Amino acid sequence: MSKSKVYFTNFRTTLQENQLQKLARLVKAAGMLEHIQFKDRYAAIKIHFGEPGNMAFLRPNYSKVLVDLIREQGGRAFLTDCNTLYVGGRKNALDHLDAAYTNGYSPFSTGCHVIIADGLKGTDETLVPVENGEYVKEAKIGHAIMDADIIISLNHFKGHEATGFGGALKNIGMGCGSRAGKMEMHSAGKPFVDQALCVGCGFCQKNCAHGAITITSRKASIDHNKCVGCGRCIGACPMDAVSAPGDESNDILNRKMAEYSWAVLHGRPHFHVSLVVDVSPYCDCHAENDVPIVPDVGMFASFDPVALDMACADAVNAQTPLKGSVLDEVEHCHHDHFTDVHPTTNWKSCLEHAEKLGIGTTDYELITI
Repeated sequence: MSKSKVYFTNFRTTLQENQLQKLARLVKAAGMLEHIQFKDRYAAIKIHFGEPGNMAFLRPNYSKVLVDLIREQGGRAFLTDCNTLYVGGRKNALDHLDAAYTNGYSPFSTGCHVIIADGLKGTDETLVPVENGEYVKEAKIGHAIMDADIIISLNHFKGHEATGFGGALKNIGMGCGSRAGKMEMHSAGKPFVDQALCVGCGFCQKNCAHGAITITSRKASIDHNKCVGCGRCIGACPMDAVSAPGDESNDILNRKMAEYSWAVLHGRPHFHVSLVVDVSPYCDCHAENDVPIVPDVGMFASFDPVALDMACADAVNAQTPLKGSVLDEVEHCHHDHFTDVHPTTNWKSCLEHAEKLGIGTTDYELITI
């Protein structure tokens, strides 16, 4: 496989060009408008809206640049994400929309609508066969994402406590999974009930299609011999008493994430933009964010999400740690900023598996504009 082209520009501006205009120029230079036919087609812009309380998420101004370019070409763009597996401010579509609007992602600020791809409770999914999948045979992807004609990912590149970093592949693979899909990536086992939180309301039992849930003495329990791991009970519980075990190894989590990325991207036009800005040590799913671990680097764009993630990782690792950050306080023994911050992670396992699946290549040519 030949080198993939990754386009880059820093955040420096002039009196004639601001950051948003520079982003538009980057996307055009990378060929998004030239190589993708947007006219009369639905374009899903996959983005993380930010957990309420977190301030490191991407500003909605960046997404409007992509929306405007797509609409100028006659395309129909929408911003999208799927509900979270964990308890928080984006666990159902109503709370998720509230979070998006609170963080500035409204039709008035971005020029397009927000659609939560896996529906009200995270159960609106499409089963997508994964050819040559070693860990996933059928990926569970948010239905609206699979309905789209084109996939555009707009990624906040930052650290992550389980995958090492979050970039294009995580935004696509983990982010496009329904609640059951996220559980499949995170877990080797099946959901369980926290008896202290359960009030025996029966909503989980009503939503179980396999008769796996019983209620005794006003407490629910799950028979794992009958449970198929669909995750519907997690979304149905009003007390957040049902949880996924979260017992999958980080390496297998990364490889499953790569297989989910394949399911989302295979057979459809796609393009990817990553902003290496406010590089927090943890995911934007946290309701808080720590100080950035390195200085802001710039904006990257490519048709190849594997090459894009590799280029962003190399760019971050070339930076000097910021004083007072978590990275500044840890021992630098791994020659890798992400592994220094999260020693139990191995971000390369995702890229290596994605390369094996044919999603892209880690061999890239960096073109600076």
